[in-house]
Amino acid sequence: MDVSGLVWAGTLVALTAVLLVDLLIIGRRPHEPSVRESSLWVAFYVGLALLFGVGVWLTSGASSAGQFYTGWLTEYSLSVDNLFVFVIIMARFGVPRQYQQKVLLVGIVLALVMRGGFIAAGAALISQFSWVFYIFGAFLIYTAVNLARQGEPNEDEFSENLLIRWSRKALPISKDYDGAKLTTHSAGRRLFTPMLIVMIAIGTTDLIFALDSIPAIFGITQEPYLVFTANVFALMGLRQLYFLLGGLLDRLIYLSYGLAVVLGFIGVKLVLEALADNNLPFINGGEHVGWAPHIPIWLSLLVILGTLLVATIASLVKSARDRRRELAEARG
Repeated sequence: MDVSGLVWAGTLVALTAVLLVDLLIIGRRPHEPSVRESSLWVAFYVGLALLFGVGVWLTSGASSAGQFYTGWLTEYSLSVDNLFVFVIIMARFGVPRQYQQKVLLVGIVLALVMRGGFIAAGAALISQFSWVFYIFGAFLIYTAVNLARQGEPNEDEFSENLLIRWSRKALPISKDYDGAKLTTHSAGRRLFTPMLIVMIAIGTTDLIFALDSIPAIFGITQEPYLVFTANVFALMGLRQLYFLLGGLLDRLIYLSYGLAVVLGFIGVKLVLEALADNNLPFINGGEHVGWAPHIPIWLSLLVILGTLLVATIASLVKSARDRRRELAEARG
């Protein structure tokens, strides 16, 4: 794709405007959105992403549109996995329900900033060193194996990282929340509220997930514009999706295994592409590996979509079966 500076600027302005509208809504009226409100917002953001893909198709062809849709679907599924950790953080720190929207929005903005930096760094590395694909591929395969072993995290397994523990010890933290404020006054002193610790937890979580998501998207497309927009559209609406899914998140018990398959598939794809473009002297004498197949984008889309669909259906079937068993045991 040949994306001009004007297109980049227009895209950034439009996406920033949408985020600002989101920010103004929360800042003016913090609340827990209804199912109807959340559904409308999620449908709006998904429709926006689909419409954007059509625009890419008309201006840059089916291949670029396919890369965008595949990247967006991958990043969206990884973003849903983020929600599991967000739920645990909210429960662990007892964040009042009406203020969780602000926490989620701040988390999304932080994720966008971090991913923007990683995208720029990744694009620069790939343009200079094709062997970076070996590292990205190996990292994704390693992440996939760990995800398959650990499954979805739960509150009992959540442990505060070093930055959170340091903040608790070094900063004056009040016992109670003061709305959604980060600071409060108590006995003539200015204290930080527990909301600051929550923001730190969300930010460090975003950093960890960005380390997974950026190599994954580069395994689908190396076009920085598509990488960036796929990530932005995947994160938009995540706040409303959190409230829409609600208890459904607990029922997606096989999602982590589906994501492990997706990340493993993309990791293998990256390694194969690295072999096909190999120039490392200690691998095949520095020559390209002719037998390494190229996985087309349509096949990647089918594999990713099929895997996530199977994982979701299997999760819902298993959850429904477990619920029926629990009801039967309760009855006697």
